[in-house]
Amino acid sequence: MKRDLKSLGIDANGRTGGELRAACPFCKDKHLRHANRKCLAVNLDNGTYYCHRCGAKGRLDGYDTGIADDGKEAKAKQEWAKPQWHAEFINAPSAALDYLVNERKLSEETLKALKVSEPWVKMPEGKDLEQVIAFNYFLNGELVNIKYRSTDKRFLSFKGGRVVPYNIDSVKGKTVCAITEGEMDALTLHECGIRSVVSVATGGNAKVTWIDDFWDTHFSDKAFFILALDNDTVGHQLRDALVRRLGADKCRIVQWSKDCKDANEQLLRHGRRSVVSRVERAVHPLMENVYTAHDLEGDLQDVFQGRIRHGKRIALQGFDELVSFETGRLVIMSGRPGDGKSEFVDEIIVRLNLLHGWKTAYFSPENVPIALHLRKIAEKVTGCRFEPSREMDSRMYDAVQRWMGGNIFHILPREDRYELDTILETAQMLVERKGIKVLVIDPFNRIEQRLAEGQTELQYISSMLNRLIRFAQQTDVMVLLVAHPRKVNRNSTDGRGRRVEMNDINGSSDFGNKADICMIVDRNDEVGITTIHVDKVRFKHLGKRGMCHFHYEVTNGRFNPCGIGRAMSHEGDAVMRYANVQWQTQSWLLPDGTQLPPTCTCDNCATPAMVSDNGAAPAPPHPAPSLQQSIPF
Repeated sequence: MKRDLKSLGIDANGRTGGELRAACPFCKDKHLRHANRKCLAVNLDNGTYYCHRCGAKGRLDGYDTGIADDGKEAKAKQEWAKPQWHAEFINAPSAALDYLVNERKLSEETLKALKVSEPWVKMPEGKDLEQVIAFNYFLNGELVNIKYRSTDKRFLSFKGGRVVPYNIDSVKGKTVCAITEGEMDALTLHECGIRSVVSVATGGNAKVTWIDDFWDTHFSDKAFFILALDNDTVGHQLRDALVRRLGADKCRIVQWSKDCKDANEQLLRHGRRSVVSRVERAVHPLMENVYTAHDLEGDLQDVFQGRIRHGKRIALQGFDELVSFETGRLVIMSGRPGDGKSEFVDEIIVRLNLLHGWKTAYFSPENVPIALHLRKIAEKVTGCRFEPSREMDSRMYDAVQRWMGGNIFHILPREDRYELDTILETAQMLVERKGIKVLVIDPFNRIEQRLAEGQTELQYISSMLNRLIRFAQQTDVMVLLVAHPRKVNRNSTDGRGRRVEMNDINGSSDFGNKADICMIVDRNDEVGITTIHVDKVRFKHLGKRGMCHFHYEVTNGRFNPCGIGRAMSHEGDAVMRYANVQWQTQSWLLPDGTQLPPTCTCDNCATPAMVSDNGAAPAPPHPAPSLQQSIPF
């Protein structure tokens, strides 16, 4: 009788090594109720088989002769190199042991239980032998591989060792198995009392074919798997691959705290109870995006204790009482053409940078040539015209050029690439390389619209706004969007145009609906006042609805807080006019690069510290003559 897998009715599923479990062809007909029970163990490395029910045993054809049944040469058995075990290096006094115990908070009992050792090894980029961490890989009690790690994150693997999951012997006979992305996290779970745990055999690699070699012997009997993987892109890819391979119904996802990437960070920052609690509350893959008060315990405690304060203020009297800013938000600015939307956006950007260090990327095709836009920004920063003068000498020019070069970036794709994809890809790069905190899109209607077949303009705008909101949240950036209004009709009784409101923004009411903050700029040239209407603030810790008044100074482009008074016209009539202007003429930047951020006298604002190029606080400058007056609000 032939004794090969095919004749015995066993499908190896393409496997050539490891142990395979299958229904026994010799006794399954005698046990009809349990005919499919996998009681036959087949060792694909040496060809031996044994049935744990009827006792049948033997060797598959082709293994002892080297010739397969089809006359071809049988595939040679893969030989693995076996490392030598040195038990004397377990918990050997060394800097490596100190690192594991003191910096990673792993006890010597855990290190001994998982046979972590500290041998002397010559590591890459090292000249001499050094004592390092050795993660010893055992299979059925036999050492089959070793991975070495230095405390400064240099790695080395034993050459020719067998690829197996770390700590795989711990899961045999258990109904639940935790899977981590690295040995350190597997040690962490063991430290916290979760003993049935393995680390994937291939690190963060999303290829999970290694499971096949151990499915029958170690994983097939598991009720479910706890995926305690890293909270990053690689970890998410590995999670998705494991869910596909193991089945969603058998997987539970561990969600670490927002400030933690993996199990060991959870242990270091929040303690053992927190790790156990997170594992116990692991969720079904379809429930991964569902949150409860238990998941948000830290955030909820911050709200309860009043630790969530206002956002970033910009030291602009009147305005600070209405609005503050934070990243991850969509802010929309609108107003009639020529009323100063872009100018007020620049005012916000300059102040956010000088006070809080927020760098900004502009997509602003209307501010071309870019040098002319930079001139406007320079005038706001220095408080004087951007032209040779006593105030704007060569030293001041160099200082403002350095400041703009390190804090203001312009995205200007080719004319045929004014697409949102291009803008967001470039902004993503600036987030990663330059650390921008604000993305300004001015204006929205200069983005190329590419409607999908059957898509309406309203659907397209809604989709675009959703993408901007996701970008803000995923990159921790504030998106400031300038959008033009549709035509606003004049009042039929007095012929005056009413102010623009957020629902007047051209294209869709979704601009106002989806914005976190929505502001309208309304300028009255006859009175000399620009009014900022705050029509919406989604969260009350960021502000409230209201309005404030400014007088726009043409010389430096700054918005000066003011009140409204009366003045006599040439005809002797009393007319409305700006009054009690709080003039701001001082430079916010000194020729040596020292920054003197704007200050605000209202109760809600604290005076910021002055900062120089080298990080030292400069000596206080001589006070400028006071031109400020109290403002009646």
